[in-house]
Amino acid sequence: MDREKAMKAVKMLLEAIGEDTEREGLKETPRRVADAFAEFTGGENMSAKDILSTTFDVEGGDIVIEKDISFSSTCEHHLMPFFGRVAIAYIPDKKVVGLSKLARCVEVFAKRLQLQERLTEQIASAIMEYLAPKGVMVWCEAEHTCMTCRGVKKAGSKTVTYKVKGDFPKEKILEVLALIK
Repeated sequence: MDREKAMKAVKMLLEAIGEDTEREGLKETPRRVADAFAEFTGGENMSAKDILSTTFDVEGGDIVIEKDISFSSTCEHHLMPFFGRVAIAYIPDKKVVGLSKLARCVEVFAKRLQLQERLTEQIASAIMEYLAPKGVMVWCEAEHTCMTCRGVKKAGSKTVTYKVKGDFPKEKILEVLALIK
């Protein structure tokens, strides 16, 4: 990220809304916002392949579920946060990954300018590609501040998305949905 360019842009935005960028509370705001956006978009420098590459052999097994993985992301439409939780369920095909790696995979894609629908798809695709399970289901529930703080202003409303890939039987989808609620 070009921090100097980002700081200049924030300063210009503050000036555009009529603020005095030299007043005490705003002097360091361009730097703080640039630092925050570097953190918000740090997933661009992370690799799901690297995170999901360490696996462990298993015999048999049915479904592995990691649920209530909290995340925050930034809506690419308004540059406002959205946050919530993700559940990942997969049917292993002779190998599993450490449970913390599933949460790290969520972070790879959440720490980008994002859409919830794309986030859900990207997590599912990465798990299919790099872990190669028989099937995967990713469920995501989030609150979008672009909907709660502006526009329609519906605080507490949640958006749910889910993606199923591979061989994930319909009855198992219903079972997973019941378990993750």
